[in-house]
Amino acid sequence: MTEISITLYLLPFIFLILPKADAFYLPGSYMHTYSQAEAIFAKVNSLTSIETELPFSYYSLPFCRPPDGIKKSAENLGELLMGDQIDNSPYRFRVNINESLYLCTTEPLTAADVKLLNERSRDLYQVNMMLDNLPVMRFTEQNGQFIQWTGYPIGYAPTGTDQYYVINHLRFKIFVHEYEGSNVEIITTGEEGLAVISETDKKKMSGYQIVGFEVTPCSFKRDPGYLSKLSMYEKIDPVYCPVEIGRSQPIKENERISFTYAVEFVKSDIKWPSRWDVYLKMNGAKIHWLSIMNSVMVILFLASIVFVIFLRTVRRDLAKYEELDKEAQAQMAEELSGWKLVVGDVFREPDHSKLLCVMVGDGVQILGMAVVTIVFAALGFMSPASRGMLLTGMIVLYLFLGIAAGYVGVRLWRTIKGGSDGWRSVAWCISCFFPGISFLILTCLNFILWGSKSTGALPISLFFTLFALWFCISVPLTLVGGLLGTRADPIDYPVRTNQIPREIPERKYPSWLLVFGAGTLPFGTLFIELFFILTSIWLGRFYYVFGFLLVVLLLLVTVCAEVSVVLTYMHLCVEDWRWWWKSFFASGSVALYVFLYSVNYLVFDLRSLSGPVSAILYLGYSLIMALAILLATGTVGFLVSFTFVHYLFSSVKID
Repeated sequence: MTEISITLYLLPFIFLILPKADAFYLPGSYMHTYSQAEAIFAKVNSLTSIETELPFSYYSLPFCRPPDGIKKSAENLGELLMGDQIDNSPYRFRVNINESLYLCTTEPLTAADVKLLNERSRDLYQVNMMLDNLPVMRFTEQNGQFIQWTGYPIGYAPTGTDQYYVINHLRFKIFVHEYEGSNVEIITTGEEGLAVISETDKKKMSGYQIVGFEVTPCSFKRDPGYLSKLSMYEKIDPVYCPVEIGRSQPIKENERISFTYAVEFVKSDIKWPSRWDVYLKMNGAKIHWLSIMNSVMVILFLASIVFVIFLRTVRRDLAKYEELDKEAQAQMAEELSGWKLVVGDVFREPDHSKLLCVMVGDGVQILGMAVVTIVFAALGFMSPASRGMLLTGMIVLYLFLGIAAGYVGVRLWRTIKGGSDGWRSVAWCISCFFPGISFLILTCLNFILWGSKSTGALPISLFFTLFALWFCISVPLTLVGGLLGTRADPIDYPVRTNQIPREIPERKYPSWLLVFGAGTLPFGTLFIELFFILTSIWLGRFYYVFGFLLVVLLLLVTVCAEVSVVLTYMHLCVEDWRWWWKSFFASGSVALYVFLYSVNYLVFDLRSLSGPVSAILYLGYSLIMALAILLATGTVGFLVSFTFVHYLFSSVKID
């Protein structure tokens, strides 16, 4: 256990013996309290759009700048990979003081400014603002229903016109909860690190907590000559949104845009630990449960087939075979058909055995990363307040699970080859196969982002950081795992392999057709949850139903195992002893359907996605996801099938 994990484990016992401590609390990020009239400044993230998926810097547009200059916030690895660029902003709020303020007036817009503002407005780019780590929220009414969004648009064009209007006035509503700071010990494990607020600090912590942040954006044309004489943060007359089109601020050349805002503080009974509930409100719970019930039915159907194979077919044949004497067995062997005839070939070395070991090793690494990450997220350790922590945690887990990948891949290599010769090459390939392919795809996509001047492009320094993590952590740990694999005993085959391979009977249909068709069953357990995941990634929605995702992952692993066992047994029954790769792709072929579904989602659900650049980015990221699913699910199917075949033929006594 690490020092932090030991500390977290002992904290409940420590607080049991501390005086004046009634309770403790793990919210996920550090709690801030503010005093009356204390100044708070909002922050801005990259401009994002559901149409282009190319993030851009907030200050790439002619917006007002902070009086003290632009200052970037510290970003973790996950935020950098997601294209986040968090800067300070000039929007200032004073706690519990309602006011309407002037911000600034721009210089006359140039033709380039007008073109850029029109393009960003047409592509539905929105401003992502944060206050006390809470994203700003707005509500729109469509068909009589209120829809919740995060962020607000840069501009808009009324229906039937080509004239765009800029959003230059914001009405903020900030919800605050009065915190007394009595009889509560607070433990936090979020962005600010581990912190404990002692009894003596409670009086200092009394004040107001921000528990909600809403905005109503609108466009309002003011007299720039009059407003330009004002200083930043001078009070102005209030504006009530929305306003008529005739009074809105058009985006035209030589126009000067004045930016203003108003703020209203509202007392709220919402407590600080519950302030994220409105963002994480789960829609479609019934659909999630229907998906799970559908998966359970598929599992029961496949389980019944496996039950029949084991209890009725295999065990009956084995019992009948064992009751005969040797002469009768020899005579019966001439009349036997099916899986018993391939006893001398079933463990014959497969084609491209090195590649199989590499893919199984990488699959163990990816599957372990996915399981641990989803379990921790389902338990609440991946707080949405800590942006980028989910992706950062996945990368760290992947790096350190290299030791498991090296161990499994090299031990499988020893089992197939009967010795350790060439294990270093296998370990090196394991450490470079999936990361190398992913890095190649990401590099190509990064050149596209660089050409578009997007904040989603990875800086050169981050490339070197990723290289350092890869070659200084992942590769050495994979080699260490491989070394441990050479010292572990190889798995002994229960039967001997004949020198001459047995001829495989011809079949009426290609066996690979059945293998790739088997992927439809695991995909059936996954595709509904896949819709929610893709919506979260590409449409900017919060995904936080990790409990459902954990259940779906367990169901997916179960279905992959059952499908692979059934397909392996079917191939052995028709005297096809080349089961190694087929067991891998029987469950791994679900990745093909995931990629095809991603293309379907691009065509039918992301119809607004504009331009070939956005489509290439989408398909590139989808290809990496499909490859990871192939390796993880294929590994599950192969390892379970290997265990099944080993158990099956270890029950047959052969002299």
